[in-house]
Amino acid sequence: MDTHGTRRPSVSLAVNQQKYLSARAGEQELHAILTVRVDGADVGAGGGSALAEVLVIDTSSSMEGPPEKFRAAKNAAVAALRTLPDGTPFAVVKGTHQAVAAYPESGPMRPATPELRAEAERAVHRMVAAGGTCVGSWLDLSRRLLADQPAPIPHVLMLTDGRNEHDDRMPLAGVLDACDGQFTCDAWGIGTGWDAQLLLRVTRRLHGAADAVREESALPEEYRKLVRGLLAKTVPELVIGVTALPGSRIRYLKQVYPVELPLVARESSAPGTPDRFVTRAWGNETRRYQLCLVVDPAGHAQYEDLQAAAVEVTLPDGTAPGPPLMEPCLVHWTDDPELSAAPDGVVEHFALYEQLAEAVVKASHAYRAGRKDEATRLLGVAVTLAHRLGAARQLAELQRLVEIHDAATGRVVLRDEVQPVDFEYLITVSTHSDYGPAPVGQVPGGAPVAPAVPAELTDCLACGARMPADAAFCPKCGHPTGEAS
Repeated sequence: MDTHGTRRPSVSLAVNQQKYLSARAGEQELHAILTVRVDGADVGAGGGSALAEVLVIDTSSSMEGPPEKFRAAKNAAVAALRTLPDGTPFAVVKGTHQAVAAYPESGPMRPATPELRAEAERAVHRMVAAGGTCVGSWLDLSRRLLADQPAPIPHVLMLTDGRNEHDDRMPLAGVLDACDGQFTCDAWGIGTGWDAQLLLRVTRRLHGAADAVREESALPEEYRKLVRGLLAKTVPELVIGVTALPGSRIRYLKQVYPVELPLVARESSAPGTPDRFVTRAWGNETRRYQLCLVVDPAGHAQYEDLQAAAVEVTLPDGTAPGPPLMEPCLVHWTDDPELSAAPDGVVEHFALYEQLAEAVVKASHAYRAGRKDEATRLLGVAVTLAHRLGAARQLAELQRLVEIHDAATGRVVLRDEVQPVDFEYLITVSTHSDYGPAPVGQVPGGAPVAPAVPAELTDCLACGARMPADAAFCPKCGHPTGEAS
């Protein structure tokens, strides 16, 4: 049991990689996909929620064009309010070139009750659209509202139809620095004037997801689904620790499924201790991460498995969520070109998604700069990648921009009636991915294997560190089991 009275979840870790690298190529990158799965997350005693929710609604003057857009935004906020269980702390913020609390108008967030939800609904429907857009002020007010809440999972749900035109009033960069680690944020676009890069800038920093609706009437149901998903999240944080062994260093770790999110490490303070990457707000779900290491064959043996890094998953206090979760990342230096050229299917899957997103952003820049031939070529590349991945949602958005004559080869024709917002939808969608091939130890679709048996521990003969008895390598010093230095 944890401090909130909930049963600790079961967490599993699997690592996929292509370990064979050319010994003749010098320093190079080693990529691995980490699959982290959580099962058995409780909703707590009595079914209570761990959530505290702030709904941010863009009320700038552009929201009235057309009026149906603002009506859909209000209806979506009401749908979210009605989905919150009794007792859930909540607030509603109306955002223009400044941020104002619509409900409650003063004081702390309110715990949801039928009476208070009804008051909040009336406050939402009284809102009028007037003013500009300063997203930094919206997030700053949300941070201050949530600061007094003890709920383990503070969350902001933001909706906008515009661009951050009044950033000088409260620069977003500084606000994101202040908000980082304080709450998670999902951001949605509506209408025809929103900025995908703005939404992604916010959500990537605040561990959320960006999305949008084409049919404004669909927004209330999307909000209901999103809030139901939030209510299932009961694990505030998990930490992925990566210890780089001598001869390797960490280039990055990023989430690649279900959406792409960069992660920033809390760097280790001493050799042999891990860099810590915090991941936030878990329910019963699976996420996948891409680890990139820089490795060098100089001074290392060939034709055998060597440990480049150790990966572990812990709770924020450093304890394991059940059996110790440690897996090695291996490198095997070889002169065999067939071995070093063979890709790992899971790593390749997410590399293709990364290439798709890059092609889409470059195509958008080219189109806006008037380079339509270049934009068409890049959209053709994106079509080929989406076709190869079977990425149906991305293909559907691409078809709004180009006529697809041959998806496999990327033969496309740019449509005459392209709308600039079509690129915003495509950029946003291209940050979403599918699960991809199953890792070792799982069946296709991500179904879990039988629960792991708690590992027995032993001492490394080289450095004395405690380690699972069945580990092939010491997670601290990297020595193979049974070999002293």
